[in-house]
Amino acid sequence: MTIEDERREQVLGTVRRSLGNMKSDKARRAIVRGRLENHPKGEIPARAQVNHFKQVDLFVEMAGAVDASVDRVKTKADILDAVTEFLRSRNLPQSLIHGDDAYFADLPWGKHKTLEHRRGPAAAKDLVSLAKAHSGVAETGTLMMASGADNPVTLNFLPDVSIVVLETKDITGDYETAWDRLREKFGEREMPRTLNMVTGPSRTADIEQTLLLGAHGPRSVHIIIVGR
Repeated sequence: MTIEDERREQVLGTVRRSLGNMKSDKARRAIVRGRLENHPKGEIPARAQVNHFKQVDLFVEMAGAVDASVDRVKTKADILDAVTEFLRSRNLPQSLIHGDDAYFADLPWGKHKTLEHRRGPAAAKDLVSLAKAHSGVAETGTLMMASGADNPVTLNFLPDVSIVVLETKDITGDYETAWDRLREKFGEREMPRTLNMVTGPSRTADIEQTLLLGAHGPRSVHIIIVGR
C-alpha cells in the first residue's frame, strides 16, 4: 500500500467513524449492489396515480406552477409554428441552436425561411436553445433531459431561453416510472453521462432572500407538448 493509499484510508476511516458507520466495505457493497439490481421504489404521491390523460394535465399544471410556459400542439409538424410564434410573442430573434437529435432533422425548416438554426453545443452567445426531453414527470412538472450529441447538456444551461419539446407519450406520473423508461432505453450499464432534471427556470434566493431568475441556467423555460 502506498503512502497515498494509506492517507486515503485514514481520511475515509475518519468519515466512517464520524457517520457512525463501521460496517465492512463488503457489507456496504452488498447493500449498494442490491439497490442497483432491484431498483427499490419510493412512495408515489396520490396525485400521480391517475390515468395518462390526467397525468398530462397534471404535468401542465405543475410546470406552470414553477413559472414554465407551456404550449400544446397536435402533431410534430406543428412544432416550428409554435416555436416561431413563441419567439415573436416574446420579441426574441428568430434564431436558435439545437443538437443532432434525429427528431428535429425532418421538421419543415424550409417552410420557416426567417427562422435561423444551427446544430451543436450551445455557447454563451446563444440566446435560445431547442432540445428534446427524454421524459416529463407529472408529479412535479419536471423535465428529464438526457445528455448526448443529440441533445448537448449546454443547451439546458447556457442560453437565456430554453425551448423543450416533450411528447405526451413520454409523460409519466412519477419519477420511478421515468427512471424505468430511462433504463429501458439506455440499458443498465449504458446510462447517459448526465441526466438533468429541470423544473422551471433557474432560480435562487441565496442573496438577501431575493428571488433571482437565471442564476444557474435559463431565465425562461418554454415547453411544447406534442400530441393530445
